[in-house]
Amino acid sequence: MKRMPYEPTTEYYDERIKATDEQICNLIKQRKVLSNNNPGFPTKKFINAWSEKYNLYAEFLNGVFGHLLNEEIYRPVVEPKGFIKNIPILKSFEKDELFYSVTFVRQFENASVLHLNIDRDSSDDMPEDFHRREHTFFELSIEGDGANYDCRNEGGGGSRGHTSYTYIVSPPLPDDFSGLKLVFKEYKTPFKTKQTVFEFVIKMDN
Repeated sequence: MKRMPYEPTTEYYDERIKATDEQICNLIKQRKVLSNNNPGFPTKKFINAWSEKYNLYAEFLNGVFGHLLNEEIYRPVVEPKGFIKNIPILKSFEKDELFYSVTFVRQFENASVLHLNIDRDSSDDMPEDFHRREHTFFELSIEGDGANYDCRNEGGGGSRGHTSYTYIVSPPLPDDFSGLKLVFKEYKTPFKTKQTVFEFVIKMDN
């Protein structure tokens, strides 16, 4: 999913505040280090107190901390280029009425693309049941060979009995998947903000 580049709404900048703005950037970095990049969200009590103390709108502060919480969505996007081949996987995990599967990996020169499919028996569903169900999100991490893979959830979609999520992995996975594990963690909201207790692992050994 391509993100449009941000275009400032004005060309004006008061350079007298340059040092202050740089200090803000430094404080954001310190905040990430102190919290191990997992800061959570300030309580309503804190937001209201800071709003009054510093004469700032509470909703503005909610917006600021919301952007800080979701910094990951601004990460540069890797666009897969140079298609090489498809590699069959045919691995699955089953829990209760849900069947989770990864059927293949699409290899590119600069990335790999895979899809998580979630299927269930919907033969007894009414048409409106799909919209009533709680929809969750799955984030992917890859373990096993010591490499640091960036796994970006590109969103997904589905219908009554089927849902599919797409992930772009960079650098590309090796053609030999031996020892690799796909770790899927479920979240109630996107961008890893509210995790459920459910996660599962798909081993990619041949």
